[in-house]
Amino acid sequence: MNDRSRVTAVLGPTNTGKTHYAIDRMLAHRTGVIGLPLRLLAREVYDRIVKARGPSVVALVTGEERIVPERVQYWVATTEAMPEVGADFVAIDEIQLCADPERGHVFTDRLLNMRGLHETLLLGSDTMRPAIAALVPQAQFMRRERFSALGWAGSKKISRMPPRSAIVCFSVEEVYATAELIRRQKGGCAVVMGALSPRTRNAQVAMYQQGEVDYLVATDAIGMGLNLDIRHVAFSATEKFDGRRYRPLFPHELGQIAGRAGRHTEPGTFGVTGDAGPLEEGLIEAIETHRFQPISRLMWRNAALEFGTVERLLQSLETQPQSEWLARGREADDIRALKALSAMPEIRDRVSHPRDVRLLWDVCRIPDFRAISPVEHATLLARIFGFLREGGVPGDWLEGQIRRIDRIQGDIDTLSKRLAYIRTWTYVAQRSGWVSDESHWRAETRAVEDRLSDALHAALTQRFVDRRTSVLLRRLKQKESLLAEVNDKGEVTVEGEFAGRLEGFRFHADPSATGDEARMLSRAAYEALRPEFHLRADRFYNAPDTELDFTEQGGLMWGSSAVGKLVKGAEALKPGVEPFVDEEAGPEIAEKVRRRLQHFIDRKVATLFEPLLALKNDETLGGLARGFAFRLVESLGVLPREGVAAEVKELDQEARGLLRKHGVRFGQFTIFQPALLKPAPTRLRLVLWGLDQGLSEFPESPPPGLVTIPNLPDVPKGYYTLSGYHPAGERAIRIDMLERLADMLRTQDSRGGFEATADMLSITGMTLEQFSGLMQGLGYRAERGERPKARAEAAPAAEPAPEEADHEHPLTEEESVLAAETRAKWEAEQAARKAAEAAPAAEAGGQAEEAPAPEMEVFYTFTWAPRPRGGQRRPERGDRQGQGQGQPRPQGERGPRREREAGQENRREGKPFEGKPRGERGDRPERGPKGKPKGKPRHDGPKSFEARPPRAEKQADPDSPFAILAALKNKT
Repeated sequence: MNDRSRVTAVLGPTNTGKTHYAIDRMLAHRTGVIGLPLRLLAREVYDRIVKARGPSVVALVTGEERIVPERVQYWVATTEAMPEVGADFVAIDEIQLCADPERGHVFTDRLLNMRGLHETLLLGSDTMRPAIAALVPQAQFMRRERFSALGWAGSKKISRMPPRSAIVCFSVEEVYATAELIRRQKGGCAVVMGALSPRTRNAQVAMYQQGEVDYLVATDAIGMGLNLDIRHVAFSATEKFDGRRYRPLFPHELGQIAGRAGRHTEPGTFGVTGDAGPLEEGLIEAIETHRFQPISRLMWRNAALEFGTVERLLQSLETQPQSEWLARGREADDIRALKALSAMPEIRDRVSHPRDVRLLWDVCRIPDFRAISPVEHATLLARIFGFLREGGVPGDWLEGQIRRIDRIQGDIDTLSKRLAYIRTWTYVAQRSGWVSDESHWRAETRAVEDRLSDALHAALTQRFVDRRTSVLLRRLKQKESLLAEVNDKGEVTVEGEFAGRLEGFRFHADPSATGDEARMLSRAAYEALRPEFHLRADRFYNAPDTELDFTEQGGLMWGSSAVGKLVKGAEALKPGVEPFVDEEAGPEIAEKVRRRLQHFIDRKVATLFEPLLALKNDETLGGLARGFAFRLVESLGVLPREGVAAEVKELDQEARGLLRKHGVRFGQFTIFQPALLKPAPTRLRLVLWGLDQGLSEFPESPPPGLVTIPNLPDVPKGYYTLSGYHPAGERAIRIDMLERLADMLRTQDSRGGFEATADMLSITGMTLEQFSGLMQGLGYRAERGERPKARAEAAPAAEPAPEEADHEHPLTEEESVLAAETRAKWEAEQAARKAAEAAPAAEAGGQAEEAPAPEMEVFYTFTWAPRPRGGQRRPERGDRQGQGQGQPRPQGERGPRREREAGQENRREGKPFEGKPRGERGDRPERGPKGKPKGKPRHDGPKSFEARPPRAEKQADPDSPFAILAALKNKT
């Protein structure tokens, strides 16, 4: 210790420029040494002095880096690596770290024993004043006040963190999680940790300082003298793991970190974020005024070591301090390593001389950069000690270790581990005499560290920084206009970076952009899209209707782009439109798109619903016909008969004729216009109905070409009718096919029972089992039976049924194939059955062998089983005569009176009446003019029937399609 050296303790809060003051004082002397707490800070100070004096006179010495020119005058080092040279000036930064449990004994040793020949500066916090005064009596004190104010800003969410903020975390995992959150919400951040190499750290800091990112996520390493442009410091936690346990941060530690907020004379703020709770008022005041409880104990370890034996070395290391201001710190890593190695027999046997003990101690002081486990670290140290005892670390072995590390592929964690591993070999290469070619291995390890550092910086930037955001931030700060472009695919780029896509007349920003970045991208994109909106609007307005379409959910499409949607209008057949146009495009563009969409849907309705609109606009209709037409228009051209049975009954022949001219068909179950049952009108009808009913989701139309579809219980009411189908049992049958089936059923004896014909099965496309379910859904009872199945014979070629050949609405190609197959199969079965019935029961003279059991076939007998009003079945006269019971008649199905009305309609349409016999039509006997019965009805014995002739005063309409169909049938 040089008692003649002037010792000055420069104390005060952070942001006082103490480090800069020490640099200026050192440069005022011919030689100097400055010790700094971090390798990162040492590199920063080294670069500054090199800039002022040149690299030929400045040395940098850290555990992993050693740059020593021949004419060195100024030494910049970490506190642990400070050289013991005679220099005019000595400075020790962050002297309050004398109280640190891990490293404090190093700073205390420098405080007590390191002096400059002329001047010594101790830089740190005011909390060290009593300890320095007691241990260094000759020290003078200088207080430097903070240049700017520091204030409490409370708690803030990450999403509301102001620009130029630093978020402080206390674990690597927390740093990564916070950085990822900021990238998503703010566009990106820089990352600073003590474990980073100087090259990586400097690259990250440069990115922050240059404004490419506005946020910094760091560990408490930023509290150690790093001079950054920080305006707000936010603590994500107020406790940390100190190597042994989790403990709350000391007030002076909080003050040290919070003091980094504020740049020179610009004020700064501090607060908390995340899960950290608000600080107490007393603690806030202490941080703002930088007044903390003085440090009362400094960590100390004996520096006068004895190297006679390992035991004597350990005893000297465990010597107790003699001052009440000093205390032994916790057992450091080097002492634990020494104990572990000295316990190994192969090491203990080799340590027989004081120089071996000194060498072993030097090896044990290699920091555990890898941090895998104490056992792994001790094993590596034992290997290195063995090499050094034999003359040095072999070059080929060291090359193999470095080669395994020298790989820049991998994620952040992998690269960080490789950097930690290379630091071990960098430390080994820096020790004099440990390797054969020191300059080569120092350069080699430095090159590997630089490559890994660059790769880690790139990985950090790629993961936590969106380059697109950094470009936008920098351009906006420089108040430069952003260049945006739109290509022919609608892709929008800003400054060459993808910003989003223009679909129709709406801009969809890149979903990966969030927060401020998304807003900046949208603002720049819309500047480029203004002329594009006008060009697209003109192109859209002149586009043909073939380029437009509607979806089954009411959307309006232009090609593959959604440009609007249908909305409820004043009437079901007059829907409105709502265009999808961004507000930034302007009202003129929106109105132009709306008009074009309205023209499209109006023409679409006029084309697909032409028969219905003609019916609606026919001024010649009057009275009941006009009212009925209104009901049909209101139901979009498909009207269940059960709801208008009374109105149908009141229509006279003239009114019906007027309606038939518009294609209205009065079916047994439904009244409809056949042209509106095609797939295109049906699809639009369901959309218009969904709009009119205010449904949030519209039912989709059934696939075209299906005769039956499943009857699901949870579909909206009216869906099947509007889709052109009639529910019956577990299936719903197409309306026009159902009417054809009804025509066939009228020719059958529904009371005596009948079986399904080939025509019935063919037009429905069902198996016999499925057909029985359909018939039960229509109000018939199906009795299942079995009978022997006769040997099949060649069936005659099936001719098309009259209904298929002459019907007003022929089957589709698929339905025709299905009908032919079903009919042929049925006729073959019928022919086989008849052949079996005609065969003799047994051959004359008997048979020696018993005939094999005949194969059985299933058949169904269908009888009419109406359901009475009120839900309870009422006994009818037909029941007393043996009619079938037990099957309810679904709503709207034809009873005897309805069949009688249908027969009258058939006569009016020119069709021969194929109804029930007179004795079976209705529940009452035939009556005379005054309503009296004409005798008693008879139910036992054969009867003959005759269709009632048409009334002379009501001739059939010659223009009716049904009259034309009847004429064609008569010709055949």
